[in-house]
Formats: sequence, C-alpha cells, structure tokens
Amino acid sequence: MKKVTYRNRISKVLGFSILVFLFTSNSLLAQAEPVADASVEQVAEASGGDAAAGKSLFNQNCAACHSLNRKMTGPALANVESRLAEDEGLDRQWLYAWIKNSPGMIKSGDAYANKIYNEYNKAAMTAFPTLSNTDIDNILAYTAAGPVAATTTATLPGDPVQAKSTGISNEIILGALALVFALLVFMLISVNKTLRRVMQANGVDVEKESPKGLPIWKAFAKNQFLVLVTTIFLLLGSAYFAYGWMMQVGVDQGYEPIQPIHYSHRIHAGDNKIECKYCHSSARKSKTSGIPSLNVCMNCHKSIYQVADATLAEGKQYGIDYNEEIQKLYSAVGWDEENQKYTGETKAVEWVRVHNLPDFAYFNHSQHVEVGEIACQTCHGPVEEMEIMSQYSPLTMGWCVNCHRETEVKVEGNEYYAKIHEELSKKYGVETLTAAQMGGLECGKCHY
Repeated sequence: MKKVTYRNRISKVLGFSILVFLFTSNSLLAQAEPVADASVEQVAEASGGDAAAGKSLFNQNCAACHSLNRKMTGPALANVESRLAEDEGLDRQWLYAWIKNSPGMIKSGDAYANKIYNEYNKAAMTAFPTLSNTDIDNILAYTAAGPVAATTTATLPGDPVQAKSTGISNEIILGALALVFALLVFMLISVNKTLRRVMQANGVDVEKESPKGLPIWKAFAKNQFLVLVTTIFLLLGSAYFAYGWMMQVGVDQGYEPIQPIHYSHRIHAGDNKIECKYCHSSARKSKTSGIPSLNVCMNCHKSIYQVADATLAEGKQYGIDYNEEIQKLYSAVGWDEENQKYTGETKAVEWVRVHNLPDFAYFNHSQHVEVGEIACQTCHGPVEEMEIMSQYSPLTMGWCVNCHRETEVKVEGNEYYAKIHEELSKKYGVETLTAAQMGGLECGKCHY
C-alpha cells in the first residue's frame, strides 16, 4: 500500500481555522467592551478635581450667568484657571476667595476683582460661601476639561441620558457571521485540495473522476454539502435582516421635521437657560407635556422683535433668518408691532408632532417629571443643544423597560414610600429599589 503523506491535513486545516475564528471573535468582543475615556480623567487629575462632579456643580451654581465658551452675564469660564495664571498671575487661592466672597474682594480694592466688576456693568457676582475648596476644585476641573459624560453605569432619576454599552452591536454580529462564512469557504477549498492529494497518493485518477469542464454553477449544484450550507446561510441572513426591518416599524428615532415657525431650543433652553417646564408647563400636572401657547412666546417677544447680529449670524449656518421667524409669530398671533397691540386676526399654526407613542401605550409626564424627578434630557436628549428638535430616544418598549430596571427610586424624605420601601427592601435584600422592583414591569402600568 502506498504511503499517504496528507492523511492529517484535514485535521490540521480544521484546527487552524478554529484557532483563527476564536482569536478573531475575541478581538471583536474586546472591541465591543466600553473603553474608559482617559483624557477626561487625566485633565481632572492634573487639575486636582472631579470633572464629572464639577459639571453638576457648574450647572447648579454657575450656568445661569456663565457659559464655557461665550460671554453671558459674566465671562466665559473655559480654562479660566490657566488663563488667569498666564494673563494676570493669579493662582487658585485667589479663585477660592473670589468665588466665596466676590463683594468683599471688590471692597478690598483687589485690582482684578474691580476690573471684572467694572467690565461687566458693575454687576457683582453672587458669593458662594457654602462651596468648599473641593467643590471649587471640581468646578475648575470641569472648566478645564470641557463638557464630560457621567461615568455611572445606571441612569438615575433627574440625570440626563448617557451613552453606554448595551451589548454586542449588529455590525459585530454581521462581521462574525461573514467571518464564519469566509472560514467555511476556506476550509472547503483546503479540504478539496487535501482530498485530491490523498486520492492521487492512493493511485486514483483525479482528473478522470472530477467533473472537469462543467460550468461552475453546475459543479456547485452537484455538491450537496455546499448547496445545504449556502441555503442555511441565506435563510439565516434573510431572517436576520427581515427581523431587523420589522423591529424598526414605528420607531422614529432621529425624526427631525421642519416646523412652520422655526423654534431654536439651542438658543432658548441652551443660551438663555429657559427651563423646559416654563413653556411645557402641563408636564408638571398632566400626562402630556403639551404644545405651548403662542401667548407664552409673546411674554418675551413683545419686546424682542429683533435678535442680535451675532445670533443672526449663527442662524445663517442653519439657513434660518431668526427675524423672519419672529415676524411669522407676530402674524400668527395678530400682533401689530408698530402700534404695540393685538389686531385680533390670528392664524392657526400647524405644528408637526415630533414624539408620538402608540395609542395602546400609556405614559404620564407628571409621574416621571414631578414624582420621579427625572430630567427632560433623560428621554429627549440634550435639547439645549438642538437647533431643530428631533426624536433622540427610540421610545420602544424595550428602551422603557430597561430604564425601569436600572433607575433607582428616590424614597428619602417621602413618607409615601416609607412602608413599601421597608417591605420591598426585605424582600429583595437591597438598600435601594429600582422602578422595576416596585412594579414598574407590570403590563398594566403601561397597557390597559
């Protein structure tokens, strides 16, 4: 009998292919893991503060008068510590004193304190004696790092929504499937070559036995194994794409309609810091947030009939003339700008709804906004940065359920929750409760 030199070739090829597949899969999974943003941590460490905590303090105490990158009631605060050190020779101790007692610094005759006081129309900065040095360090870390995302793994009530890893993405799954198919083709070609060599080593006339001269599609059709594998692959791929398409029916994430009168959330909620519930007041006591009455707009726009040149220039990049939009508002409410009175000739504004839930799903804004103290940005995204309002979240059932599973209920100081919190804490053996543990996953909560 002739010696077969390629008897173990098939096992070697299979083993090598499996190793390559496992190595590549591990690499793909590693890419799917969330990676910490080291740059923010490095900036925070260099400034001796926590930038994430500083963001919260900045929004609570500073954002009414200061922005990071533009002048408002007070100066822009981006990199304020390094700028003062370079330009004025002032250190952090000066900032401690200024933030805690700015009127005292002015009265003491401090040169730079009086310079700022006079530059900004002698509007003295509010003193913050309750802020500790650590709090100020955190705020300075935030001004040095710029906007940062929170690093918590769960979204708490009142916190804006944060981007986080939700598992292996569809692109990685498709990549893995494509890799498996490519490895399968490679294995089949290698096995075919190995079998040919084995046959030749055993004296079999390969050329005579092989269907030489057949078109490739006929040769493929005669190979039952290839036909079976290809059919299974096509069925699985078709099912995957069909499922993905059907799951997107009714999901309007990213929907960004053009409104009959342009309204810039970026200017109103962002630059001017107007609270969401000033316009959407019904969110406090109703299941809907409501469409603000145009009279609410006129509270300010009786006086504001033209925007500043700088704001007008900003609108050009969006193809919008803000002054023309104000005139559309006047036309709709029947406001005579010259005589400063209403004419009584009004026009209905056909607003285009952005967020819309199915009729079989119940959602109560007041329950979430007032009782749960959840910030509007948790569901609607950073509206203060949106020039044109768009649907930020998918608003799917899975998205809502996941929020209920992760959101911890604030029970401190709420007598309503005292007894139920005590009993449920014993039941689940936890110190804090999520909305799901308090019945937030019951079907009747949202469907009845």
